[in-house]
Amino acid sequence: MLQLTDPDAGFSIASMQQMARGQKWRTEAMRSYSRPVLLWFTRGQGSITIAGKTRGYGPHNAIFLPAGTMHGFGMMGSVFGYVVHFPRIMRSEFPDTAMHLRLHDGFQLAELTALIDSLEREERNAAPGAERAMRHHAGLIAIWLERHAELAVETSRGGASEQLVQAFTALVERDFRSGAGVSAYAARLGVTPTHLSRACRNACGKSASRLLADRVHFEARRMLQDTDMTVSEISRRLGFRSAAYFTRAFQGKTGLTPTAFRRSA
Repeated sequence: MLQLTDPDAGFSIASMQQMARGQKWRTEAMRSYSRPVLLWFTRGQGSITIAGKTRGYGPHNAIFLPAGTMHGFGMMGSVFGYVVHFPRIMRSEFPDTAMHLRLHDGFQLAELTALIDSLEREERNAAPGAERAMRHHAGLIAIWLERHAELAVETSRGGASEQLVQAFTALVERDFRSGAGVSAYAARLGVTPTHLSRACRNACGKSASRLLADRVHFEARRMLQDTDMTVSEISRRLGFRSAAYFTRAFQGKTGLTPTAFRRSA
């Protein structure tokens, strides 16, 4: 394994299967990235939770997620498509709100497919000037998203309850390493923990504590499998009182101790 490095330095394009690596938590658990992400589903279906709200997706669905957007998606059977991560430095070129587009027009499908194929080809061949070419292709994808914004299923606005959940997930993304519990988040939002959990359940079928735990334990699993950090260091970085407490919480969530989970990779 490698020590954790900056994952946002460049482009990353992977198939849905490569992203999942046979492990559901890599797609289903709540997470976010500090760079823009495009999910392009070409076949299959499932559900996706964006900023605490769950909806279905199907073939020819393009979902754009700005940096810092909490999300996770489940797959019903085999799902095909691509996950495109854009460099953090390009955040300002992309929309600042999430977009979920359900595409039906053949020309629109061909346009987006061609743009992603061109980006992937440059990444794969690594020819002279490839990085610059990828930035240009990415810019065209950003423009394509802007031009097709009217096709987007609403992901950001909603009633007071949905806005509360969006505010909660935004706070979680910022502070999930602090060790704060749901009560602390609820207090900052000016509501009771019960009211916050009810709003979360209505929006995505998960309680506030479940969303928070999903986010923390996604990061824990990622760090255990993708880095050489010790269990003590991971527990400290994620705000746990002690490595022993982290181990008990992690085992309760996954059924494995952190050490056993790392060995299972």
